[in-house]
Amino acid sequence: MEQLLSNQQSAVFNLADPYAVSSYVNEHLGTHSIHLSRSQAFVSNLLHRKFADFDLCRISYGSDVRVTSPALETFYHLQILLRGHCLWRNYKQEHYLSAGEMLIINPDDRVDLTSSADCEKFILKIPSAVMEAICRDQRWQTPSQGLRFVESRYRMSELGGFFDLLRMVCAEAESAEQMPRIQENYMQIVATKLLMLMRTNLTRPELNSSLATFEQIADYIKQNLKEDIDGDDLARRAHMSARSLYGLFQRTVGLTPNRYIRQKKLERVHACLSDATCGYRNVTELAMDFGFLHLGRFSEIYRKQFGELPTDTLKRRQ
Repeated sequence: MEQLLSNQQSAVFNLADPYAVSSYVNEHLGTHSIHLSRSQAFVSNLLHRKFADFDLCRISYGSDVRVTSPALETFYHLQILLRGHCLWRNYKQEHYLSAGEMLIINPDDRVDLTSSADCEKFILKIPSAVMEAICRDQRWQTPSQGLRFVESRYRMSELGGFFDLLRMVCAEAESAEQMPRIQENYMQIVATKLLMLMRTNLTRPELNSSLATFEQIADYIKQNLKEDIDGDDLARRAHMSARSLYGLFQRTVGLTPNRYIRQKKLERVHACLSDATCGYRNVTELAMDFGFLHLGRFSEIYRKQFGELPTDTLKRRQ
């Protein structure tokens, strides 16, 4: 996980006063207070980059520290433990987090985190407005109290290739060539993946019939190719058993629902790679947007489908 914001050109503080680091965090990442178990000056480090509407931060206080805040109010915090451990207190619950675990904090959550002296974190600050815009674009319904992540703790290994996506975001943020449009695309992908991979209180639209036809299901897939949909999800939305859905697809197109979904995603990716007006800069960005988080596996199935690697399709377009 050392690839997450590791360029020293991103460094803001190096072996600095923890309270100076805290003051900077208050200005850029969210209002909070720190409480050190013992006074240790000039041991804190912080790297920070803006990325579209995101803030990327890598921080270590170098001392046992308790960080508290009444609430984040207008943004979400995604925190990944890179080293050490952290105690998270939340509404009469306590959980220990260790390296490789991730915490998502809602805007109205109280923040109470106690970190070990060797703890280092990567923090992604996401404005609420970004999440709300994605929900509107995807036609996802939010309750009156707003979007919330209902499960806060995850291991990075549970989220497939999400870490690889963050790694590429950090590399893009630290590249010499800053391209705002590309950063905006990556931001949309990251925020959408979070909403699809983690448990939320969102309600996603169902298919419109209590006994959906294949044409209705196929149209739903076409309209939601960037979503993380599978056969079980389709069966629930189509109000039929997984076995009935499987039989419907086998009779109609000779494919399982999951193979059909993957084929349609690949066809859309191929069309974009072949179209100079599509707007994607590279294969990685496009593959991630359609849910192909394991890029080596994606290239192989793409080659089997179209007889060439995705990079070859892109080169021919250029």
